[in-house]
Amino acid sequence: MSVSTTPVICYYHGQMLRTKTDVTYEGRKAVIAPMDIPVECTFDELIDMIYSMTSIDKRRFNLLLNCKYPLRSGNRFQPFPIRDDSSVRRMLNMVNTTSIEEIELFIEVVRVNTQLNQSVGGHADLFVGNNYNVPQYEYGCGPSCGAVPEIGPNGDDEGRADEEADYELNEDVDDECNEDADVEVDEHVSSFQNFTQLLENEQGIYVSAQAPSCDVSNHPDDETFDDASPVNFHLPPTPQFEHVENLENAIGSCWTPWVRNSTDYSSGEFVIGQVFNSKSDLQYAAKIYSIKSHQEFSVVASSKKLLVLRCKKAEESQCPWKLRAMVVKDTSLFVINKYTGPHSCVNPCLNRDHHQLDANLVATHIKALLKAQFTLTTSAIQASVMEKWGYQISYKKALDGKHKAIRQLFGDFSQSYTELPRFFLAIEQSNPGCVVVWKTCTINMLNTEVFQRFFWSFKPSIEGFEHCRPIMSVDGTHLYGKYKGKLLIAMGCDGNNQLFPLAFAITEGENTDSWGWFLACIRNRVTQRTGICVISDRHPGIMAAMSDPHLGWAAPSAYHRICMRHLASNFMTRFKDKILKNLVCRAALATTERKFNKHLSTIGRINSEALDWLEAIPSQLWALSHDGGRRYGLMTTNISEVFNSVLKGARSLPVTALVQLTFFRLNGYFVARRELGANRLASVEQFTPYVDAQLQGRVLKAGSMEIVLYDHLQGVFHVKSRRGRTHRLNLHDKNCTCGKTLIYGFPCSHMIAACQHRCVDFRLFVEGYYTTRSYYDTWGSLFHPIFNEGEWPLYNGPTIIAPQSMQRLRSGRPISTRLHNEMDAREGITSITCGLCKQLGHNRRSCKNRSQV
Repeated sequence: MSVSTTPVICYYHGQMLRTKTDVTYEGRKAVIAPMDIPVECTFDELIDMIYSMTSIDKRRFNLLLNCKYPLRSGNRFQPFPIRDDSSVRRMLNMVNTTSIEEIELFIEVVRVNTQLNQSVGGHADLFVGNNYNVPQYEYGCGPSCGAVPEIGPNGDDEGRADEEADYELNEDVDDECNEDADVEVDEHVSSFQNFTQLLENEQGIYVSAQAPSCDVSNHPDDETFDDASPVNFHLPPTPQFEHVENLENAIGSCWTPWVRNSTDYSSGEFVIGQVFNSKSDLQYAAKIYSIKSHQEFSVVASSKKLLVLRCKKAEESQCPWKLRAMVVKDTSLFVINKYTGPHSCVNPCLNRDHHQLDANLVATHIKALLKAQFTLTTSAIQASVMEKWGYQISYKKALDGKHKAIRQLFGDFSQSYTELPRFFLAIEQSNPGCVVVWKTCTINMLNTEVFQRFFWSFKPSIEGFEHCRPIMSVDGTHLYGKYKGKLLIAMGCDGNNQLFPLAFAITEGENTDSWGWFLACIRNRVTQRTGICVISDRHPGIMAAMSDPHLGWAAPSAYHRICMRHLASNFMTRFKDKILKNLVCRAALATTERKFNKHLSTIGRINSEALDWLEAIPSQLWALSHDGGRRYGLMTTNISEVFNSVLKGARSLPVTALVQLTFFRLNGYFVARRELGANRLASVEQFTPYVDAQLQGRVLKAGSMEIVLYDHLQGVFHVKSRRGRTHRLNLHDKNCTCGKTLIYGFPCSHMIAACQHRCVDFRLFVEGYYTTRSYYDTWGSLFHPIFNEGEWPLYNGPTIIAPQSMQRLRSGRPISTRLHNEMDAREGITSITCGLCKQLGHNRRSCKNRSQV
């Protein structure tokens, strides 16, 4: 009696590669060989046949087998592992249950390793020949890894993963399939887990205060920190999230594999008897079908047990398309029991948008993108939807979809205020010593208080700030989520001229009370160092708090300085003269009083009122020459504003997620910079890279100077530069008339020249903040991993609720409350151009030539 066989094309001596839509086999020595496999073949028999055909040494190599399995939507494939008798039968039966005519079997070899062939830590061996009853894993190695569906012998699901999904969909759609459905958070994945997954892709993004885009001093350092610290293996304790480039294949529905019947499945139509895991899965599938077929449907009936859809143009064009599905008794499954398709109608015109492409579908599409990049913009969402489905959705729909995706990933905005106290308890549980200060308002509700503001600072920041230069920059920025508010930030600056995050607060706004409260929390709970230089803009709340003797920031406990960039902006707003503005900046950056007075006199000759405006502001607040070495050359609040830009995407997240971001971001800073400090200590480097670069340049400059000694006891010298400029310096007092040694805290080129003339080590004149030891101590404190959410301590205090006064009154894009000035315009950018008359200085809305055009 003849034995029935199935033809199989075998590929070996190569490697399987999985792309977005296909599975291929590549290799310079790849071999393709046909093979007839008996229908009743077992797995062991198949392995023996392959070893015999390929002449692969059975004692040295194990085999990994995967066949090419077709997906339902379009011409798309994914690998299906062959690992037991059942999977062999399913593979051989594919010619009867799918549309393929020949089976492609990909063979990969893995060298036998006795250590790897043993079970390690409870993980089962995945090598073919030793993997019976192995749970479903991502199979294979290298490029061939991928989730593989479990296909039942009759075409039913057997607990398989999504055929086209690399992640599980959590799409909550209402019974009417409209875009106003409430989006719930996945109960199985907390917002904390989602957020730690998100942060895993963001490690290694560190901002240096001396980066080209952040000029915090008038001596920027071209050396970037990223080149010096390639450390990227310290990550939050979470599983790895999938790469963004693999997300395009992902859909959210667990499809039942197609079976041969009278319906033409190749066209992507639904099939009577097709089963879906839930009603939401069926709704999602119907939306995708409608979008891809460029047709729309309306809901005839919808309940917990029934869903009836029909073509939206059924009455107009007599289109027969209709779908009816019912719940399977005692389950959540939905089965299609009636279906008429495809559509016979046509669209009268090209549609720019699609009714079924609602905000819920947009949220499902961008959820994984938000995990990979939470700074995803609304315009980028529109572009992504356009690229995937070919429809241009409105800005409002894209924004609504983004808000729903944020709620799914990071929790509800209102509930986040209630969860925040428990998260701070979790931080305190794993990282004792962190500071949290609350301010709430009592209401007429038992055990309930309304949020007003809160302050937080982490213990490593508190300890590390003691080794930073005594500088602190403060600034505030807006929150963009459901609730209004301001994020106040205090930043230090380390010995490598990099930002050092110190303290944060979320308040109801920027005012005298909130700024005074924020600075009081820093003084009472974070640092009691004296002589700190605080750099800020001229906000009335900051000015009042710095001058209040009861808050501890008045001189000599601290010294207030004004940001040069904000001062120049205010000057430009008042006098609208770029020449005068540039002179103000030159006066502020002048290192000697002679240069400062020269620039002021020039301003006075041009505009005496402008000079009076500047003289009304104490010179020590904004001029480097009158600073007394307090600000170490930092003329702006860029170190605060740079971190504001780092948090820009997170400022649209719920408050608990925002706090989580600061925790993981700071941990990333500390880990990488602690590694840099440890490496420089090990290599016996005395100073930080920033100071090393500055000293090297000044040593070269000192070699061309003329030195005359006047007093060898006091170390008084007269130094003449190559350009003929002369300076007097005193080594005993560590003073030079150029002012740079006092300003920056390390010797100027004139002092280095004098030291070399008398064989004195000029490194003795570098302040201790710039040493490698101080730099390491700054970043040496450790953050500890937060425990799993189930292990967090219980919070027994009053319930914190969100303030209704801070809730935005309208949906959609928030109205900007920022006071725009000339700082918001980029230098060198020309004025706007009208789209109608093509003239400069106005737009088409304000065009006076509209009627003529």
